[in-house]
Amino acid sequence: MDYNKLAELLFPDVHETPEDMEKKYPPRNLPEGAKVTRFAPSPTGFVHFGGLFPATVGERLAHQSGGVFYLRIEDTDAKREVEGAADALIKTLAHYGVHFDEGAITGGDKGDYGPYRQSSRADIYHIYAKKLVLDGRAYPVFSTDEQLDAIKAADKKTELKNTDWEKEAEARHEAMLKRREFTIEQVEKELAAGHAFALFAIADGDPSKRIKVTDLIRGDLEIPECDEDVVLLKSDGIPTYHFAHAVDDHLMRTTHVIRGEEWLPSLATHLMLFRYLGFKAPKYMHIAQLMKLCEDGSKKKLSKRDMGANMDDYKRLGYAPECVIEYVMTLLNSNYEEWHAQNPDKAYTDFPFNIKKMSNSGCLFDMEKLGDVSRNVISKFTADEVYNGLLEWADEFDADFASRLKAAPDRAKAVISIGRGGKKPRKDYGTWLELRDYMALFYDETFRIIDALPDNFNKNDIIKTLDAFAASYDHTDDQNVWFGKIKDIASSLGYAADMKEYKQTPEKFAGSVADISSFIRVAVTGRLNSPDLYTVMNILGKDCVIRRINEFKETIA
Repeated sequence: MDYNKLAELLFPDVHETPEDMEKKYPPRNLPEGAKVTRFAPSPTGFVHFGGLFPATVGERLAHQSGGVFYLRIEDTDAKREVEGAADALIKTLAHYGVHFDEGAITGGDKGDYGPYRQSSRADIYHIYAKKLVLDGRAYPVFSTDEQLDAIKAADKKTELKNTDWEKEAEARHEAMLKRREFTIEQVEKELAAGHAFALFAIADGDPSKRIKVTDLIRGDLEIPECDEDVVLLKSDGIPTYHFAHAVDDHLMRTTHVIRGEEWLPSLATHLMLFRYLGFKAPKYMHIAQLMKLCEDGSKKKLSKRDMGANMDDYKRLGYAPECVIEYVMTLLNSNYEEWHAQNPDKAYTDFPFNIKKMSNSGCLFDMEKLGDVSRNVISKFTADEVYNGLLEWADEFDADFASRLKAAPDRAKAVISIGRGGKKPRKDYGTWLELRDYMALFYDETFRIIDALPDNFNKNDIIKTLDAFAASYDHTDDQNVWFGKIKDIASSLGYAADMKEYKQTPEKFAGSVADISSFIRVAVTGRLNSPDLYTVMNILGKDCVIRRINEFKETIA
């Protein structure tokens, strides 16, 4: 076979060489030990929570080592691409603190190793495709992509029927060998007729032999050699993931590839292509799939349909990005929580991220744990930080609430400040949505009686309590005087003013001062449990307090 002639027939317009590409994309000038990592999603839909994992790992490894973290959009599958998905992905990752040093950005590229969208790199792939033909490593197949897809579908259908595996393997091997049988004359004839070709790489592996590889998470592995020819270019000239991945990771000087374990079966193929192309393969890390605990106690893979899978859900529900990243870090490294407890004032970026601390069996995704983490993180925010985060969320998801926040920012911050600071700050909410509901009692537009007083309480006692409190309430009272008046009301109605005394002899009293406080609390806040009642009243103001008491009396009269 005259491979020089074959290469010119297939790629007559390709004049640049791999050597030209090496000059155009030279090794990066980085400190020793610096890592170059990437996040390389396909724009086929929303950002999955599982996608945040490799992105965060890549960002941490690169930036901890003084390296480079870049974004590459793998948009070679036009049929599956969702319009606007790439830009949405970029914005979503930025929202959660995943920042790239270079790569694809909205409207273009940033960096010297682009283009960073595979759809714009066809000329580069063809240079290396031509090289593989010249080396006798690749050959054309004049079949349409639809025909190739049909072959794959048939293979899959056969597999599902569980047919004789040995015969199946033999048939596929024979078909592969037949595809390799062609002449220069046949190629010329097909091209003259205007027929497009797909390009295959010739596999040289022996399935009975194993390749020894080291996965940075899973350790030493042995995988079968690749013995099936691999599609490099589809008939439209667009590369497959396998081929583009090898070319791009080399030219962009990627040192570490972080991806899901579903790519492990393709590892032998990728290593073969790196070898054919004369490239040094990057180091690989295959992250275990995220698991979810089912109601029956079993575990399953976190699917796209599960709550929490779509990163847009977190924004809609009002999870602060800092909370989400904090939770991701607890899943990625088993010692993160211990470290953070010892370093409460440090950012997650100060944490010495360690690959060896990553699980190879699948992390357990837990929305309740995320809620706990979020409440803890938000409790450490300043009132201004909470207000700004809440307002940003409300501007997008609740315009009416945003208007109320903007109309009285000092009032909103006063509410947010309740129980904030100190060694044991309150942890009433973990999302902006929960905070909105928490704050509802402070605005007449959203105030509602949510909790009912227990039926065993005497209605007359409730009314007498509210009348007495309204008559004695002075907005200028300090908290001791304020609570002293409530105690006096309790005593006048036969309720214990002293809780210790009540616990010792409850039969002597109609109830306790806590019950009297509950009457007032429900009338003013609509809830049996609320923030500090004295502080709530100070924020609401006397007129509002008295009005709510009178309106509540009407509901129980």
